[in-house]
Order: sequence, then C-alpha cells, then structure tokens
Amino acid sequence: MSLSPDQAIGFGPYRIHPGQRLVLEGEQPLRLGRRAMDILLILLAHAGEVVSKQQLIAGVWPDSVVEDINLRVHMAALRKALGDGQAGQRYIVTVAQRGYSFVAPIVLHALEHPPAAHAGRHNLPLRRTRMIGRQPLVDSLMTQLPRQRCITLVGPGGIGKTTVALRVAEQLIGRYRDGIRLLDLAPLNDSRLICSHLASLLDLSLHDGEPLACLVNSLRERQMLLVIDNCEHLIDAVALLGESILRGAPQVHILATSRESLRAEGEFVQRLESLDCPPPIAVLDREQAMGFSALQLFVERAMAAQENFELSDAGLPLAVEICRRLDGIPLALELAAAQVGGLGLEGLLTQLQGRLPAGNPSSLGRHETLRATLDWSFNLLNSCEQTCLRRLGVFRGGFTLESAAAVIVGQHIEPGEVFASMTQLVAKSLLNVEVGDEEVFYRLLDTTRRYALEKLDHAAELDATRERHAERCLALMHQAQSDWETTATGLWIERYSRGLEDLRAALDWSLHGDGSRDLGVRLAATSAPLWQELSLLKEYGGYVRQALDLLQACAEPCPRLAIALKLALGSACYHTWGGTPETIEAFTSARLLAQQHDDMAGQLRAVSGHMAVNLSRGDYRMALEQSEQFDRLGLHGDPQLSLSTHRLRVLALHYAGDQQQARVHAEQVIQRMAHSGHLNRFTHGFGVQYDQSVAALTVLARVLWLQGLPEQAWRTARQALDIAVQINHGTSICYTLALASCLIAHYNGDHANARALLRLLLEQAQKHSVLLFYTWGRHYAQVIDAGAATSVPSDNSGLVREIMVTLDSAYIDADLLERANSGAAGWSTAEILRARAEGLLRVDGGSAEAECVLQQALDIARRQGALAWELRSATSLAQLWQRQSRYREALQLLSPIYQRFSEGYATPDLRKVQTLLDELHRQLQA
Repeated sequence: MSLSPDQAIGFGPYRIHPGQRLVLEGEQPLRLGRRAMDILLILLAHAGEVVSKQQLIAGVWPDSVVEDINLRVHMAALRKALGDGQAGQRYIVTVAQRGYSFVAPIVLHALEHPPAAHAGRHNLPLRRTRMIGRQPLVDSLMTQLPRQRCITLVGPGGIGKTTVALRVAEQLIGRYRDGIRLLDLAPLNDSRLICSHLASLLDLSLHDGEPLACLVNSLRERQMLLVIDNCEHLIDAVALLGESILRGAPQVHILATSRESLRAEGEFVQRLESLDCPPPIAVLDREQAMGFSALQLFVERAMAAQENFELSDAGLPLAVEICRRLDGIPLALELAAAQVGGLGLEGLLTQLQGRLPAGNPSSLGRHETLRATLDWSFNLLNSCEQTCLRRLGVFRGGFTLESAAAVIVGQHIEPGEVFASMTQLVAKSLLNVEVGDEEVFYRLLDTTRRYALEKLDHAAELDATRERHAERCLALMHQAQSDWETTATGLWIERYSRGLEDLRAALDWSLHGDGSRDLGVRLAATSAPLWQELSLLKEYGGYVRQALDLLQACAEPCPRLAIALKLALGSACYHTWGGTPETIEAFTSARLLAQQHDDMAGQLRAVSGHMAVNLSRGDYRMALEQSEQFDRLGLHGDPQLSLSTHRLRVLALHYAGDQQQARVHAEQVIQRMAHSGHLNRFTHGFGVQYDQSVAALTVLARVLWLQGLPEQAWRTARQALDIAVQINHGTSICYTLALASCLIAHYNGDHANARALLRLLLEQAQKHSVLLFYTWGRHYAQVIDAGAATSVPSDNSGLVREIMVTLDSAYIDADLLERANSGAAGWSTAEILRARAEGLLRVDGGSAEAECVLQQALDIARRQGALAWELRSATSLAQLWQRQSRYREALQLLSPIYQRFSEGYATPDLRKVQTLLDELHRQLQA
C-alpha cells in the first residue's frame, strides 16, 4: 500500500499522518523517535504482510550497517509506546524466522486540512510506554493547574508520579506561551545547585550573590509550566524555590513530584493511590476484571515480556491475586510481570505469597511492598546480574553498553557477560532502554538507582565502582577531544553532552569527595571541549580552580596538566569576567610553563589568550607585538597553527589601525579556511575559542565598514551571525553580535535591527554567563536602546569605551583623548579626535583648535585606510567651514571623499553629507 500525504491511517485509538510524520492518540500527539516512526510507516505500507528484518533495516538505516539488536530495540520501543497488547489488542506480531507484520485493521481517512502543528517549546522526553489507569487524574490535574498554580504529586516510590506528571505536561504542550521545562532533581545531591540547573534549562544566567532572587526576577514576565521531578531529598530548598516563584512570577505554574509534600505556602497536594485492583470477594468475568487498571498494566507488561502470553480464564484469578499482593503499585507490577515467562502465573503467585502477605495498603505498607518486590526481583537474578545492577547505580544519566561494561567489569565479572546480563535486566524491568536515533542508551529509574546504590554500598564496592565510573568519564573526554576536530558539531554534541551529569558527578567525587584527586585533575583538564561547546565556561571555571589547587599541592605537579588547566582558567575567566588580573595571570603563567617545557602549541594558546585580553583592554600595541611573536615560534610547518596565527595577525592589524593590510590578510585567511575544508570548527591552538568562520567574518565585517563599504560589511556581519546561530555556539554568537552585527546595524541607521540584535546579545550573554559581552551590551543600550537602558558601572576597558565614542561622540573623556594623542587608541583614533573637536565647537572660541584637531583626525583616517572615519571628520570640518562662509573649501574637501563611496547612500553618514553638499552648492550660487 502506498502511503499518501493526503490520507490519514487509523487503527485502534491512533491516527497516523504520514506526510507530517505525526501520530495522534485522540487529539494528542504521540511523540515517537525518528527510527520508531520509520519502522511504523514501513509496516503500515505493508499492512497484513510479513516484512523481513532485512527489509526494515534497509529502509530505516539505508546508509549504515547495523546489527539486528538495533532493530529489536527500536521495535520494542515502538510497541511500548503504542501499548501493543493492552486489553488483548495486537498491532505488530513477530513471525518466527521471517520478520514482523502489522496485523491490526486499518481505516484510511481522506484529509481536507492537515492537522495543525503542535507548537510549544519544551524539553520533555519521548514517552516510552503507555500510561494506564491515570487518565481521569491527568484530566483533573490539567483543570486544576491554572487555579492552584503549584501542585505536588505525592506518593511512595514506584507509584507512577513521574509518569503522571510527564503525561500532564505532554498534554499541555502549546498551552504555555514560554513553554514547559522539566527539571529532574534525581542527579543532584546539593541543594545549592537547584537554581543554577533550572537557570541553565531556562537559558538564564544568575548573579552569584542572590541566585534565587535573580531567577525569580527573570521569570517575572514568563508564562510557563515548570515540572520539578524527584524533590524528596532536597525538599526544603524546593519549597523555598516554589514559594519564591509563586510570589514573584504570577504566570508560572509548578507541577512537582515527591515522596512527601513540600509543605510550601500555596502548595496543593495530590496524593497518588495505587492502580485499581479487582476486589477480593467479587466473582468477575474476564471483561469485568480487565476494567481494573492494575490488571491491565500487569497483562500488558507480561505480554511485552513474553510475546505469546495470553491471560486464560484459569489464569485470571491468579493474576488478580498477584495484583492485590502487589497493592497495585505500578513498578512492582512491572517487576512481577517480567518474571511471568520464567515462573508462570502460578509459580509467580507462590513466590509472592511467601514474601508478600496481603496487608493494609497504606503508604508505609506500599513502600514496604515495593521494597520487598525489589528484594525479591534482585534475589531472582543470578550473581552476575546482581553485580551488574549494583554497579550501574553509579550512573546519573543515560549510558551506552560500552560505558556500562567499563564500569561493571572488574572483580567477579568478565566483559563477555555484561551484554547478556544487561539484556536480562531490561527483560526483568530493572533497566530501561532509551532509543536514540543513532545509539541505544540505558537508564535506571530513580527508585531502582537508589536501591542499586544501597546494594553497592552494602557490598563494599562503592568506591571502586565510582573510580571506574570516573575513569570511564575520562576515557570519553579523551575520545571527545580526539573527535572534536573531525566530527560534525551536532553529532559531537549529541554524542558527548548526554554524559554531562555523569561528568559532574565524577568531578564532584574526585575533586572534593572521597575519590582519586589525580583522576579529578586529569578529568578537569581533559573535559574542556565539552564545557566549551556547551558554553558552560563559568561552571567549568569552578572545577578548574579546584583542580589547580590540588595540582599545586602535589610534590611534583605535572606540567602538561598545569598548562592545560591554566589555559582553561584563562578562557573561562575572560568570558566570565573579562581581562581581570586572574585572567592575565592564568595566561602568563601558562606561557612561562609552556616555554620551560618546549610546548609550542601551549605557548601559542597562552600568547593568543593574553592577546585577546589586551585587545579587549585596548592595549593594541602589545597585541601587535604578540602577534609578531608567533613568527618566532616557528609554526609555519603546521598548516592549522599557521592559519591560527594568520588570523591573529588580522585582529592585531585591524585594531592597531592598519585597515588596508587587515583586509588583505582577512581575505587570505578566509580563502585558506575554504581550501582547508573547515575541518576544525574552532581556531586551532587559541587560548580564547570562537568558531573560526564566525571570528574571521566578524573582523572582516568591521574592516569593510571602516573602509567605506557599509552594505558589504552588513552582509558579512550577518553571515557571521547566521553561522554562529546555525551551530548554536553561545560564545561565538555573543562575540559576533558584540563586535560586528549590532554595531554595524546602528552605524548604518537600521535602528530596529540594532535594537533586536542588542536584545539577542544581552539574552545570549546572560544565558551563557559571558559577563564580558553582557556588560558591553548594557553599555551599547545607553545609545542603541536608551528607553530600555539601565545604569551600568563604568568600564576601564579601552575597547568598549572607544566603541561607545563611535556610537555617540558625547562619550569622549580625557583618558580617551590621551590614548588618541599617544597613538594607543589605534583603530578609533580619528573618531576620538573628531569627538574632541565636536566638543570644542560647542564652546565659544574653540573653532581654531577644533579645526586643527579635525585636520589631524583626517590625516590619521587617511593613513589608516579608514574611509568611514575620514568621511565623518571631513563632514565635521566642512560644517565648521560652512559656518565661517568658506563654502568652496568645504565643497573641495567633502565632495571627493563622498565620490569615493560606491554604496551605502541610505546610511545616516552619507545622507548627512549629501544634504550638506546640496546646501554648499546653493550657498555658493547665492
């Protein structure tokens, strides 16, 4: 059957829209992974037929070689998401030795209008299994949330709190203007990290002094839903957070899950009860019994565990009694259902009766029931499976089979046994499978993870396993480093960012826990690319400082690690705080160490980092000298390092004021990058990292504008910004906004775009804690968006002060004038002198001195090849001569400069000149 985009396919409660790759369950979208959707569409296209495994693999992975296990895992995920087997309904069956077949009846529906896309930003995970028995509660919670604003789902572990919360949130996608965010607190052990983690999810940056107040203030105007999962171990901090948000952010709603209530002001507590079980004394037929949600869940999970399982009339009372013994606790039912294949219903009930006498289903009783069920499930595992489960408890997030093997293998277990044991743990519902588009990941439920950690501690294996976990994190970071220059950025981030929570846990354990200090130092030094890619340099700086303190306390510190950590500290400090003494010391000491140990690449990174500091501070002469030092490092034999030094030369020439040479070299750099194929996204060997293309285009845009090409400059600046946004690298976005597109838009008179770009700069700089550029943005706002500007502390940085003078000559001061007169102001010298002359002209009797200063500005602008500044200085001087009735001199000065322009006639500077020239012509003829 051909799948037409003009038709929808219905089966069971679902309607599939092939053209949009959309699955609707009723009116709600069912979100499937890309591979699971591919499988479903292929099976539907061959409904009623057997599709071989080879056909499915070829259709789903046309360009890759994959094993059968990939198909089995994705197929299992699809079946779970569809609830295949619920209430006896079968959609997909396995045909032994042949493949799979879609067997449910289907109905084709003609489409007049495609369904509307479901809008709404969120970070909710794909649903792995169908929810059973909770829809009335979900509907009730959806109705209550707008009124109650803060609802906590309370119940013992395994009762299904997370499942309900996620289902409510999923059905509310598109209802909140600013989206939905899920904050899972299970990986956190420190309440002080809650605000920073939530801020990261919300793309916010917090001030260190009052993070909670800053967070609430940032949420004040947002209309959104926060889902805070697993609160019980941080309950006081979550209560304070919730109360603060309720008071300060009136359109933010909170849905929390916890084993106990938050006891927060404004909280509404919704207790989750067990799933409904058939009553003990009733005589029910099969249809009546299957109306109870506990039995529905048990049967569905049993069918998932054993495909040919069917609940017979004889087995019905056994299944009912099992549900009752397990108090209708969802996790306990899943664990028991996973054993049906091996024990049968009768054997399963016999085992449970020996361990779980029927009792009062109170909250305490349910906790004891789940604990006993976990103990029972654990005891049914063989020794190898028990060891695997215990050791997997150290993982905070999702992990691959390879990572699991690295952590599990050790005493009592061999590498070959790991996969078989993990397969059994999945089959027995003790380990979850998460199917990504390219890889399969595993994850423990929080309840199971806590249980596994407890078992690990009792077995006296906790420290050894944590050490292997940290070693695995280190191995992944080494792999990430080697892949960084050769792997596509999106794939690289998808591959390695998933391990961020585990990296944090390993660093915390090793740097200031009970772990190996040497391991922590190496992990901090090696993980730099991940923090760099995720623009989490402020957080990374904290780990780097701890690692350096530990390294310096060693009797014989490793120079290689010291250099790497000093360079990492310099980069983190620069972006967070700018050119502070700590930043300069980090780069200076790194350079000395690199010189002592003949580390040429380390020297380049240290000098280039210090050079970036000098440029931001306005020390252009020193930066130019530093760029010349690279020639003496003998790096010409390394094409990548040579390209890096070439780009630094462009920066130094531009800011020092030689625009002609800067442009020649900038265009050479861009040409060399094109020929290199852009293999390395970041500038090789730089101490301060931005995307190479973004950085090169940014400086070229500045040069083009100064050379009198405002339209080309704008196109180049936009190209740089488009690349930065496309690769979604925060610090690169901030860099090009702060130094090119925001400024050029304002210079060109495009004030609407300038304001929009300024808002983007402030947003991105705050999100990624790039305080340097956030402060610059606040300065720019004084001119570009004065109505929204806030007071900003004075900044002694030479570069931003010079930029402000180019935006508004009123920002001239004595220090800037001294810099211009001494030649230290480089690229901005002519404009500073022009601003000085404008100030003199506002004072009676200042015209003679102003004329002299303007002539000086003109000469400097010409020598530097800065046609834009030459035009501005000539305009000011022509206006002065106009007031003195020297019309012919003014025309002779201004007209040739204006004629050298070939574009940008709609910009404010050129429109002003055209108006002035017209006036001078009229005055000459009068």
